[in-house]
Amino acid sequence: MAIGSDELLEQTAPRIRGQRPRLFIWAAAAALAVVLIGFSRTYYLKGVFGAPELSTLVHVHGVVMTLWFATLMTQVVLIAKGNVRMHRKLGAAGLGLAVLVLIVGTATAIAAAQRGATPGPPPLVFLVIPLGDMVVFALLVGLGFAYRARSDWHKRFMVSASIAILGAAIARTPLGAAGLPAIFGGVDLILIAFVAADWIHNRRLHPAFAIGLAVAILSQVGRFALAGTPQWMEFARWVTGT
Repeated sequence: MAIGSDELLEQTAPRIRGQRPRLFIWAAAAALAVVLIGFSRTYYLKGVFGAPELSTLVHVHGVVMTLWFATLMTQVVLIAKGNVRMHRKLGAAGLGLAVLVLIVGTATAIAAAQRGATPGPPPLVFLVIPLGDMVVFALLVGLGFAYRARSDWHKRFMVSASIAILGAAIARTPLGAAGLPAIFGGVDLILIAFVAADWIHNRRLHPAFAIGLAVAILSQVGRFALAGTPQWMEFARWVTGT
């Protein structure tokens, strides 16, 4: 969220705070809470619930994803407090963390398909879901970093990117038992809630939120249409080496 020098940003921070920083704090907090709750039984509190042991790759994936959502929370709080310098320094590390999310997330999804791990559909068919999440994340986070000089666009892209990949966490809540449409619906409802709150407050739909919401929903529709097609199965067999 940088425009020009740090000094200029710090001068405009009070105005930015007045625009509605609490909405983005609540959005980041909601995303982090969903992750912590969703993965509590199988990851964070696995010892308490007697969950199976996890591979090293899954542990790395858990750490990287936790750091991402914790960093998002930290970043919106820093901006709300007007600490632009620290926000920018952490943002540089955040770029590297986003790359790790993509690399480790993709590797974890492929490894799961290779060992036949699936919530129901055939592994190679289901692979379109987590890989689709990575495509959505890459697109929206890429836009977020591209628009980092325009704080209103930047923060909305980053929040959209983070909420759009909450499906795996929601799948591990009671809502997950209702199937993939309900899981995607949960993701959409969370994103729509914050988009609507922002729209009502500003009396207009911000283009960044419109893009983020459209990308999230269209990707879900696209994954349903693509899963199981000959083209997808050929790609899935190639990427998993099966």
